[in-house]
Amino acid sequence: MIDFKTKDLKGDLFGGLTAGVVALPLALAFGEASGAGPIAGLYGAIFVGFFASLFGGTGSQVTGPTGPMVVVFAGVYAALDGNPSLVFTTVVLAGAIQIAFGVFKLGQYIRLVPYPVISGFMSGIGCIIIALQTSRLLGHEPEGSGTIPALVEIPSAVADPNFAALILGVLTLLIAFKWPARLAKIVPPPLAALIIGTLASLFLSGAPILGDIPTGLPSFIMPSLNQDTILIVFEAALILALLGSIDSLLTSLVADNMTRTRHNSNRELIGQGIGNVVAGLFGGIASAGATMRTVINIRTGGTTKISGMLHSLFLLAIVIVLAPLAANIPHTVLAGILIKTGWDIIDRAYIVKAHRGPRWDLALMLLVLILTVFVDLITAVVAGVVLASLAFVKQIADEQLKSLRDITNEGLSINFSEEEAELMTHAHKRINVFDFGGPLSFGAAADVGHQIREKSKGPSQVMIFDFSQVPFIDVSAARAMETIANDGKVSNKLVYISGMTDQIRTMLTELMGDIVPRDQYFDSRRDAIAAAVEFVESTEADPSQGGGAEPSPA
Repeated sequence: MIDFKTKDLKGDLFGGLTAGVVALPLALAFGEASGAGPIAGLYGAIFVGFFASLFGGTGSQVTGPTGPMVVVFAGVYAALDGNPSLVFTTVVLAGAIQIAFGVFKLGQYIRLVPYPVISGFMSGIGCIIIALQTSRLLGHEPEGSGTIPALVEIPSAVADPNFAALILGVLTLLIAFKWPARLAKIVPPPLAALIIGTLASLFLSGAPILGDIPTGLPSFIMPSLNQDTILIVFEAALILALLGSIDSLLTSLVADNMTRTRHNSNRELIGQGIGNVVAGLFGGIASAGATMRTVINIRTGGTTKISGMLHSLFLLAIVIVLAPLAANIPHTVLAGILIKTGWDIIDRAYIVKAHRGPRWDLALMLLVLILTVFVDLITAVVAGVVLASLAFVKQIADEQLKSLRDITNEGLSINFSEEEAELMTHAHKRINVFDFGGPLSFGAAADVGHQIREKSKGPSQVMIFDFSQVPFIDVSAARAMETIANDGKVSNKLVYISGMTDQIRTMLTELMGDIVPRDQYFDSRRDAIAAAVEFVESTEADPSQGGGAEPSPA
C-alpha cells in the first residue's frame, strides 16, 4: 500500500523526474548491451520500476536495469539465439522465483553474503562491462558473446579504429567523468553525455548508430519452454533472481541509511518479482534496485513509492513520444556511458585499502573477481560464499576450542565457588573439570576429543564436563561427546556432565544412549563435583574399586 502524504508530493515529484532523467540514457545503454535492443531496456525500467515501487518494501527505491542483471541477461539472450518467447520466459520465471523468496521470507538470508564476496563480484561485473564496451567505443563489434571474445576483439579495434566513433567515444567519456558538479545538479552527466554525443554525431558522420527503435506501447509476449532449452532457462532464471534480490536488498540498505527508515526485505522481493514478471510478459529486460538512481531520487526529495512510480511514468512518456529520436544515438556514445558505469561499479574504495585488512579477505575478493570475469557469475558467488563460510566456521571452531579449559589447573579460587573449592581440596588431583565457554558446534567437534585427551592425561579418575555456559550444541558436537565418553571408559575414567539446558540434555541422552548413565548427569557443577569427590574418596578407602566402577547415586 502507498503511504500517501501531501507534504511529500513535491519531493517525490522532483525525485522521480530527476531519477527518470538519469535512468533514460542508462536504460537505453543497458538495453543495447543486453542484445534485446534499447527499447527492452526502457521497458524494463518502466515495468519493473513501476510495480517494484508499488508493491515493494522500500519507499524511496528506484528500480531499473543494472550491470549484474544485464551481464547475465546478455548471456541468456545469446544462448537462446535471441528467441523472444524463450528469453523473456527467463525474466518471468526469475520474477516468480523472487516472489517465492519473499513469500517464504528468505530476504533476511539473501543479504548474508560476506562483503569481500560482494566486492569481488561487483568489481568483476564492472570489469566485464568495460571489456564488453571497449571495442564498441572504437567502432567495432565483438564477433562472439561473452567476456573472452570481447577481450580478443580489443587489440583489433585498437589497431584499426573507426575514428568518428573514437572521437565521439572519447568525448562521451570526458563528459561522463569530468562534467562539472554545478552543472550536474541541472543535467546529470549520463544525460549530458547522451545529448552532446548524439548532437556531435550529426556533424561527424561515420559512427554506427542504433537505427530504428519501436515506438508506442509494447506487445504481449507469450512465455514458452521446450525440452532443449529448459535447463538453460531455469538456471539463468535462478541466477537472475538471486542477483536481482541481492542487488535490490543492498540498495534498500543504502536507502535506509540515507532516509533513517527500515525497509521490508520480503515485501521488497515480492515487489521486484512482480515487476520482473510483468516486464518479461511485455519484452522488458530483468531489472533490480539501482543504487545510483535511488541515491539521486532521495537527494532530490523522493521519500515514498510515488517517486519510483513517477520515474517509470516519465520514461513511458519518453517511449511514446520521443523514441524515434533515439535512432540517431551512436553505439559509441552508449558504450562510453556504460564504461563510466562499469568504472563506478568497481569497488575501488575497498581495493585500495584491502591490503591493510586480513589477507584472506583480499584473496577471497580477488578469487571471486577472477571467477566472475573468466568463468561465470553463479560459480563466483557460490564459491565465494562457500569459502567464506568455511573460513568463518574455522574461526569459530578455533575460538570454541580455545574456550575449552581444564579449570582445575588454573587455581581453585579463580574458577570455583568457595563451596566447590572446598570440595575440590578432597579430590587429590583425581578430578578434571572441563568448562565450555560457549556454543559447541560441528566446526570444533572434530578436534574436541583430541583436546580432551591431551588435557586429561594423568591420574584422574573422573572427568566433569560443565555445560553451564553452553546455549546449544549440534549433532556433531553430541557425537563428539559420545566419543569422549567411550575414550573415558577405555581409560577407566568416569564422565560426569553438568549444567545442561533441557535441550542439550535431551540431545545428549538420545544420541549417547547408556554410554553415560543417567545418574551421571547433574543439574549443577557443584553437585557433579560432590558426587565425584565421594567416588574418589570411596575408591581410596576401597582400592578394589577402579575408575570404571559405578558411582554412588547422586
